[in-house]
Amino acid sequence: MVEKASNGVKTIAVIFGGRSAEHDVSIITAHIPIIQSLQASGQFDVWPIYISKNGKWYADKAMNDFAFFKRPDFESILSRQKPVRLSFENGLGISWPGVLSKSVRIDVVFPSMHGTYGEDGSLMGLLRMAGVPFAGCDMFASAVAMDKAFTKQVLFAEGISVVPFCWFTRAQWETENVQIKKRIAELSWPVFVKPVHLGSSIGITKVKKESELENAIEVALHYDDKVLVEESVEELTEVTLPIMGNDIVQTAEVERPLNKAEFFDFKDKYLSGGKGGKSADGALYKYSEIPADIGAEMTASVKELGARVYRVLGCSGTARVDFLIDNRSGRLYVNEVNTLPGTLYQHNWKKAGVSNMDLVLKLVALAEERFESQKNTTRAFNSDILSKIRGPKAQ
Repeated sequence: MVEKASNGVKTIAVIFGGRSAEHDVSIITAHIPIIQSLQASGQFDVWPIYISKNGKWYADKAMNDFAFFKRPDFESILSRQKPVRLSFENGLGISWPGVLSKSVRIDVVFPSMHGTYGEDGSLMGLLRMAGVPFAGCDMFASAVAMDKAFTKQVLFAEGISVVPFCWFTRAQWETENVQIKKRIAELSWPVFVKPVHLGSSIGITKVKKESELENAIEVALHYDDKVLVEESVEELTEVTLPIMGNDIVQTAEVERPLNKAEFFDFKDKYLSGGKGGKSADGALYKYSEIPADIGAEMTASVKELGARVYRVLGCSGTARVDFLIDNRSGRLYVNEVNTLPGTLYQHNWKKAGVSNMDLVLKLVALAEERFESQKNTTRAFNSDILSKIRGPKAQ
C-alpha cells in the first residue's frame, strides 16, 4: 500500500541523526525550526526520518515531537520497530516491510544531518541518485566545505585571504611526524589544532607551546583522520554571516559572538545559557551581537566577501561563512564555511526580518528551483563503444 498526501499537500521527509559526533545537535536542528515550521505551515505531510547512531533508518510520526527524543528510553523504543527501506524507483520512497507493508512517496527532502555522512555530501549524493529535490547545499559544495583544509586551499587559490595553515592525515602523522612538526614550527604561535571534517567546535584545541602539540593532535585524530593546524589571530573580532539563495543570494545580518573564552567551543554553543541566553533545548541561544558593531565599511566587506565565497564554493540553499578580523591590521580572513548552520541560524534571520516559517519555506522553494534547473543538464551519452569492443561471444 502506497500512502499519498491529499489535497495537494506535499510529502516532505526531514532526515536527521546519523553516525556523527554531531548526532544530538542534528536532532535539535531538525525539530527547531524545521519540523515545527513545516507543520505550522499546513503545506506538508511531514515524515521524520531518524538515522540512529548505529546507522539504522526509522520513520515514525511520533518523532515529529521533539519530546520523543528527550525520553531516556527513546533508543530502546525504536529498537523494537522495523527500520524503513529506501526505494529509488521514480524518485524516493520509504517502506516498512512486513505482512501489512506500506510505503510513502517523498516529494522533497529537508536534510538536517550535521557532520559525517550528512553535511559532508554523502546524503546529498544519495538524494541526487534518487532524483528528489532536497534543501540546502548540493553534494559538491558540501564535500568541499566539510573539509576545512580543502576549503582553505580553494579559497587561497581564488585570492581570498585565509590564515597560514598546514594539514596532514593520520597515516602521515604516524610515519612523518618529525617533518610535520617542522612544518608546524614555521607557523606563528599559538596555533589551533582541528579535526578537518567536524563542526560544532568538537575536538579543537588551542596550543600555546610545543609541549602541548602532540596531545592536541591526538585529540583531533580521535575524531578524524585528517588534521588542520592554523595560526591564531590573537587580537581578533570573530564574525559570522548566514546566506541563502541559489543564483541570487540573500545575506542575513553580520553576527559577533560574545563569548569571553579563547574560542567558542561545543559547550558554549549548545549547553550554556551565556549572557542573557537560553540553552539549546530551547534552541534560542543568544550569545551574540546582531548586527555586529564593526562599522559600516567592514560590515559591507563581510557581506560582499561572504557572497563571493558562497559562489566560489558553489553553495546553494543556505550556508554560513565565518570570518576573522585582525584588529591590529584590519585584515579580513575567511575562517570556514558551514553548509548546515545549527538551527539554520534562525535567530539571525529573525533580525534580518525573516521568520522561522519564511526561512524554512524559502529553503524548500530553493530546493525545488535548483531541482528544476538541473533537469536542463544532460546526464547520459549514447555511443556505439560497446559494439566495437571485442570480447567473448554471446552464448
